[in-house]
Amino acid sequence: MGTARGLDGIRVVELGQMVAAPWVGKLLADLGADVIKVEPPTGDRARRRGPFRPGEGTPNGTGGEGIGGLFAALNTNKRSVTADVSSNGGRAVLADLLAEADLFLHDLAPRIASDIGLVGDELRSRHRSLVTMSITPFGQTGPYAHWRAEELQVVHGGGWGWLAPGCVTDPDLPPLKPHGHQAAFQSAFAAACAALASVDRAQRSGHGEHIDFSTMAYVVGMLEAAFISWSYTEQNPSRLGARILNPWRILPTTDGHIFVLCVEADQWERLKDLMGRPEWADMEIFDTVESRFENEDLLHMWLGEWVATQSVMELFHRGQAQRLAFAPVNTVAQMAEDPHLTARDFLVTYDQPGLGRITVPGAPSRLANEWWSIRRPAPALGEHAGAVFETTRAGTASAAPTQPGGDRPLDGVTVADFTWVWAGPFCTLHLAHLGATVIKIESAARPDLGRRLPMYSIHHDQTLDTNGYFNQYGQGKRSITIDMGTAEGSALAKRLALSCDLVVSNYATGVMDGWGLGYEALAARRPDVIVGAISGYGQHGPYKSYMGYGPTTGPLSGLASLTGYPGGGASELGVSLGDPAAGIATAYALVAALAARRRTGEGQFIDTSMWEATTACIAEGWMETALTGEQPEPMGNWDPLMSPHNVYRCSGGDDWVAVCCADAGEWEALAGVIGLDPADARFATAANRKANEVELDGIIAAWTSAHDQWAVTEQLQAVGVPAFPSLSPRSIETNPHLAARGLIERLDHPAVGQMSHVGIPWLLHDGSNGVRSPAPTLGQHTHEVLSEALGLGPAEIAALEAAGALR
Repeated sequence: MGTARGLDGIRVVELGQMVAAPWVGKLLADLGADVIKVEPPTGDRARRRGPFRPGEGTPNGTGGEGIGGLFAALNTNKRSVTADVSSNGGRAVLADLLAEADLFLHDLAPRIASDIGLVGDELRSRHRSLVTMSITPFGQTGPYAHWRAEELQVVHGGGWGWLAPGCVTDPDLPPLKPHGHQAAFQSAFAAACAALASVDRAQRSGHGEHIDFSTMAYVVGMLEAAFISWSYTEQNPSRLGARILNPWRILPTTDGHIFVLCVEADQWERLKDLMGRPEWADMEIFDTVESRFENEDLLHMWLGEWVATQSVMELFHRGQAQRLAFAPVNTVAQMAEDPHLTARDFLVTYDQPGLGRITVPGAPSRLANEWWSIRRPAPALGEHAGAVFETTRAGTASAAPTQPGGDRPLDGVTVADFTWVWAGPFCTLHLAHLGATVIKIESAARPDLGRRLPMYSIHHDQTLDTNGYFNQYGQGKRSITIDMGTAEGSALAKRLALSCDLVVSNYATGVMDGWGLGYEALAARRPDVIVGAISGYGQHGPYKSYMGYGPTTGPLSGLASLTGYPGGGASELGVSLGDPAAGIATAYALVAALAARRRTGEGQFIDTSMWEATTACIAEGWMETALTGEQPEPMGNWDPLMSPHNVYRCSGGDDWVAVCCADAGEWEALAGVIGLDPADARFATAANRKANEVELDGIIAAWTSAHDQWAVTEQLQAVGVPAFPSLSPRSIETNPHLAARGLIERLDHPAVGQMSHVGIPWLLHDGSNGVRSPAPTLGQHTHEVLSEALGLGPAEIAALEAAGALR
């Protein structure tokens, strides 16, 4: 009926190194796109990073095939050609490929892109239907566009590091980077989503696009409630202090660690039952959310004493049987043996030349039409010299380009949004950013928890419309109220879902089926329906009914066991990563399914587990365990290879700056600024700097402590050293670079006026930019949607109101 894989026929040229751009390329390649990776003669930096099997590589060398574990994880299903694009010959190789490509994906700094003629206007003049995606730390425009940054600067500059690990009691412990390259992975999902939506439009219209994506801006948009806490309540959250909800803690057991969380009051009661109602748990000081917050040290002490007598997996299953969102703090080795991941076929084994037979995480989402596969291993450097695209182009645009269907890639696409809180709304927010009409189905009978969390504007009355959490993730959407408890409401919701291009939900497994809105029920009426379902553990498997919140996925995915201060054990991540990870992975899969359906007529069911979507992004920790048999220990802000690579205190109290050196040139520049001899034997080589890292950090910290964090940043950036402050939500709101790129939105909301929200992390060259509308008030568009989307007249709408269906 259609192609073997959803993205067959889409041709991609990838000119990028390390994580962000290659992960975009892999996401596309894994679903069938034809991706040719153009590498410099020395190869992608990730080839030399490792990890390697023991005896097969060195930290500064390469494995047997020039392939380290990180490179292998990011580059399956691609072909490799080499070209020095700074030379005429290399540019000619690239130009020949671009002439046949649908998408050009690169991570070039603005000056380099301009010097070799790879900026939007020049490319579009030669290739009118080409879509270009540039994915860089700061974007191609703005005051910091030419600054240098590694993952360390992106995480801390975007505000994530400032929040991690959470509940720190020692103010001398610095803000913390989660293990690996989490900012790059998460940003790449969103970049792939925007790029693919633009390619799909270009193939139909003949009009390409240039998308300028900033990874730092993307991180700002995934800070959960932190930014809103500042803009709505004037609280400036940080890693210091305690959480409002308790219990909430990683606790040791007899044979590991477990994450214990109670969000609702009834969960605390069930936990007391599970413990056998100990006398201390019924004390008045633990009766309310407020009192548990005030006495959280005592609460966790007594709870910890009980947990310490339990076995981690036994307690996990017993807790889940009582509808308690417990989660084991998994290691990579434990996940490799987990029966749920095995039942869902999440882990995939293949032969990788240079590394042997390895088992890796599979697709971030499970697809009913199984497009995802590893068809070829990661390539050796230049293995496919002279390669041309193997597939027939999928585009259908005529030789003379038509007018595009709208100024944003998803203009004209409609989405039935059955989501709440964060994971689902985060998914549909990005569809709205790309132009889709997102219709949020909600009810006053059971309002979205996002409207009820303690994030109300302190300048307005507390109502369901003055909540910053909802107003952040509801931007650009429409709201219709439907009471699913009535027969009329349920029938109306199904009719609306069947009329839309995409249907998205993130309720507990089985809820949509109970309403007659599950995939099978919808597909029976509309075979080409595209449904995305987000849940903690997925729609099938032995744990499918287990409770999963975003905070549980850090422990479940192994990321918590990889993250933390040196010698300090597992730590939380500062944000509930599973929510945005699953949300953006689902948004990408929905766009892929939409692009495929336009050509093949096929529908799709997308089953996204928050656990799996997060685990798919722990490539470095996973590969080190797979290749060496040893899981790396938490290392704070340090890096396995780079040194210096840390966050240093500056003058001004709790002010910090992230500084690192990726090569000898950056080290020499840093040494010159801080008054060190770059040839000092202790630090002259990368290996020596790593061996003497604690001493080197002390020298740098002594220098930064006497300077303002922005003075340090500007002085080091002036000589080409990656440096950036660890920003708080308050400092993000007033940052001039983010302002210049229009990231902070202040649209006029009917209930709260012009409050600050985080907007869109990319800029379109031809399409319009900025959020189109503020979040809706509850039911604001009910009559409008029923009239426009379903063609109902006033009498029909009045009848539904009389039946109580529209509340």
